[in-house]
Amino acid sequence: MSTDNGADEAELAKMGYKQELRRDLNLLQNFGVSFSIISVITGIPSLFLFGLTTGGPAVMVWGWWVVAFFTMAVGLAMAEICSSCPTSGGPYFWAAKLARPSHAPFASWITGWFNLLGQVAVTTGISYACATFIATAASIQSETYAPEPKSIIGIYAAVLIAQGLINTFGVHILRILNNVSIIWHAVGTTALIIAVLAAAPTHQSGTFVFRTFIDATGDPGWSERASPAYVVCIGVLLAQYTLTGFDASAHMTEETHNAATSGSWGIIMAIGVSALLGWFLIVGLLFSIQDLDATMAPASGEPVMQIFLDTCGTKGAIVLMVIVIGAMFWCGTFSITSNSRMMYAFSRDGALPRWLHKVDPVRKSPIRTVWLAVFLSFLLGVPSLGSAVAFTAATSIATIGLYTSYGIPIALRLIDHDRFVRGPFHLGAFSIPVGVTAVMWIITITIFFILPQINPVTSQTFNYAIVAVGIVVTYSLGMWLLFARRWFKGPVRQIQAEQAGIDVMDPDAFTKAEKEGKLESL
Repeated sequence: MSTDNGADEAELAKMGYKQELRRDLNLLQNFGVSFSIISVITGIPSLFLFGLTTGGPAVMVWGWWVVAFFTMAVGLAMAEICSSCPTSGGPYFWAAKLARPSHAPFASWITGWFNLLGQVAVTTGISYACATFIATAASIQSETYAPEPKSIIGIYAAVLIAQGLINTFGVHILRILNNVSIIWHAVGTTALIIAVLAAAPTHQSGTFVFRTFIDATGDPGWSERASPAYVVCIGVLLAQYTLTGFDASAHMTEETHNAATSGSWGIIMAIGVSALLGWFLIVGLLFSIQDLDATMAPASGEPVMQIFLDTCGTKGAIVLMVIVIGAMFWCGTFSITSNSRMMYAFSRDGALPRWLHKVDPVRKSPIRTVWLAVFLSFLLGVPSLGSAVAFTAATSIATIGLYTSYGIPIALRLIDHDRFVRGPFHLGAFSIPVGVTAVMWIITITIFFILPQINPVTSQTFNYAIVAVGIVVTYSLGMWLLFARRWFKGPVRQIQAEQAGIDVMDPDAFTKAEKEGKLESL
């Protein structure tokens, strides 16, 4: 065991947990997991048509920096907390740690379920986009095949299964695959930007890219029915969904050396690098549009594919699509990695069935939660068979779920800031203003992304993000009031319980031990 591992395991033991996962990631690889999940080359092409029709180039270009600024505030606030509590549980553990003892179980319970919802929805959005782009690429030179919801859902299932298999049998090489993913995303995104700009026969004007507002949200559009400001508010979904998932650095801290600093810097670096690279990608694609009408109503079904065809021809478009699809596949793979670690920790602490807290003794990986993540992500993608806005709804769900789970511990950190125990990374005098900014932004975007996106609102255009979020709120609150408040006590002090001879798989025994003072409070 290395010295670093010994210090990390001692820090983990202070929080009451044993080292069960393989700890072999460094700062670069911890950053790489979040960087791969943010994946600007996944998020931007996935929602490029949404961006063009909901605000157009001006909102895409300038909205990106507005979102990046506030997202960095969220990331900095989270990084400070992550440094204090570097554990796979991430936000739900932080909520329990930062809440007052009497409120800790409830705060942990609610945060965990929102985080789980967001994690599942992020995987859905990523891997479904991958399936859509595979189907689109397959149709380029085919006169008979055209992507349809049924065929795409089949490809989607195959993509999820492949990603699940990698997380099952390839966990020992995830570190290597992580390095491949970092290079693929950085080099691939840069190459794509250069290729479309260099190959484009003509370029759009700066006025088009930086000043053009487009509202194609219906007939009439929301700017006529409500206000252009409404379109701007819902249009920033492209940027906010893309800059999501950086809590992966926190979920991977039990597998990272120097976790108390590496996890924090992994979050910040992932946001910063992604923000810069993503903006250049948006600008490069917008300047390379050859025919705006054809791009907004592409024969291929994907506007980015239309840009590739118009600038690089068929063969060049296929190469660029392979770059995008590869990035999406790696992004989804590491999303399942992060998702499974959160579920593993949530099960370890009793919020999910205890049998899910099972680490494969050979691979040192939570195999059961890997396949739970795959299954739930597939279920969330099924509505795409009958809804025209299912994909954008999934991205809204992911954004709302994750950012709500980020916001709760940040808010608790502000409420009882005198009780907060700093880690090696902290913001000093900027901690409170940054935290307030982060919480206010999260409240704002939560409202934005449950709003209708297409006018008129019908069964086909209804934004069912509010339904999914409502189900999670109803389920988590209902379960808490009816059952969970009697037995869920928040994160379990695993080591203390075992030393006291208490079976942590038995909620009654654990609760009795707490009442008898055999276990210290969190």
